[in-house]
Amino acid sequence: MNRIDFSQDPAALFLNPATDPHLRPVAEPGFYWRERPRARILGFSASGNEATTQRIEGHLAQTARHRTFTAAVEFNTIPVVLRQAEYVKNFVTAGGKAVLGGAAGVRALNNWRWKHEAEDHDTRIADWMEAAREARSGPPLMPPDPDTAGLPFAVEARNTFNYFHFVTETLCQFCLLDDLGHDRPLFLHHPDAPAKTRAFTRGFLTALFPEFGARVQFRRTPQRHDRVLTAFNLMQAHYLCREDEVPSLDPLIASREFWAGRRATRRGQGVLQMNAVDTSLYRLRERALRAIEGRDFSHLPTRFWIGREHGHARARVMGGEDALVEALAPLGFRRISFESLSPLEQVALMARAEVMVSAHGAGFTNMLFANPAAHVIEIGTLQTAMFRWGDFWRLANASGCTYVSFYADMARDDPLTDPGFTAVGLVPAVLSPAGIEMVRGHVAALLGQPPLLDGPQAVQRLAGALNRSGAHARTVELFARHPGIEAG
Repeated sequence: MNRIDFSQDPAALFLNPATDPHLRPVAEPGFYWRERPRARILGFSASGNEATTQRIEGHLAQTARHRTFTAAVEFNTIPVVLRQAEYVKNFVTAGGKAVLGGAAGVRALNNWRWKHEAEDHDTRIADWMEAAREARSGPPLMPPDPDTAGLPFAVEARNTFNYFHFVTETLCQFCLLDDLGHDRPLFLHHPDAPAKTRAFTRGFLTALFPEFGARVQFRRTPQRHDRVLTAFNLMQAHYLCREDEVPSLDPLIASREFWAGRRATRRGQGVLQMNAVDTSLYRLRERALRAIEGRDFSHLPTRFWIGREHGHARARVMGGEDALVEALAPLGFRRISFESLSPLEQVALMARAEVMVSAHGAGFTNMLFANPAAHVIEIGTLQTAMFRWGDFWRLANASGCTYVSFYADMARDDPLTDPGFTAVGLVPAVLSPAGIEMVRGHVAALLGQPPLLDGPQAVQRLAGALNRSGAHARTVELFARHPGIEAG
């Protein structure tokens, strides 16, 4: 049966890694979490509507005040041995209990909460973790099981057609084989019919893991292993640890509006996910950059607009796209698509980038490979700011680039009405002529060609954006372009 019964009580459904022998680490973890430098992550309104602008700016201010850590948080991912493991749809169980590791663990928690929305679901999850933490007398993980000879290694995939989820949740887990060795059976378990599987999954496996990527076996769930190696991220496990074992994250955030410390509320876990980076993402980035060393990618641009090739992505065409691309062309920009490039070319494109601009989409996954001096500029909407922005923070934080989002209007007859994300999904952005000029001006100033602006307010707005982007020398150039404007 390819499903989990989420009607059960949390204690019966979720595996406690401190007390359940069906999950044992291969070795003691070197750390649970540690601070990492935080990328510059900024958002600005580019809406043509004053009411929408106020809502966007309100959301951005709330995020900065209540949801942003002062540093990125790297959570360790360790190899573990699962006994009586089952890969069910896109979840993982061991001994019949759901494993709370990585994206599959987050999905399991979310599915339980959706099942129990009519109840006090948030309190029940937090209470279970708190009770498990207080009742424990031994260490936070079971004793290590170093006997891994010949054991298969298996990872789960949410699906095999979404590039963002594949790279950030599945592909990165194969980095653990650098420590475990890859001379063993290798599996990728997923819920999709063969017709849905996309070629990029195999392409990236073989390009970034040439020593074993072609040997990975794609197996549709449900699948069972008596004993199997897999990756286990410690983000959820840290809620089950005391402060004398794993330090508190509280010093990294000033506000308790959404953050609940070690109490695992839904909103608190959401804040943590925005600011957390899986160790495997750092390792995947390092591996990808090594893979392009010594190769010639001089045919690729360093200033570019990422578009979508027909038939390769969902049809969400941004209003004003052609006009924006035309406005960027004199600055040396080329239109290009990730789908037209090989996996290593995609890595190299971002590693060499000065400025990337694109409408919101899965292509921002490749921000993982950007060089730290790159400026990655996204055109989104209030909808993407509210529901998708935080998903990409981990990629900016892993690369150290500057990630700037301009939030435009939604392509709707009534752009002031919330369309309902669950019902209709993402609505394309529409960038007005004023919004196009705002983005073009920002990019031109970054590249040392500051625009001539009309009035001190426009200069002040762009100068503030440049300073927040870390481009302080470009701010000086902007003022030099407008002599005497500082008096205003």
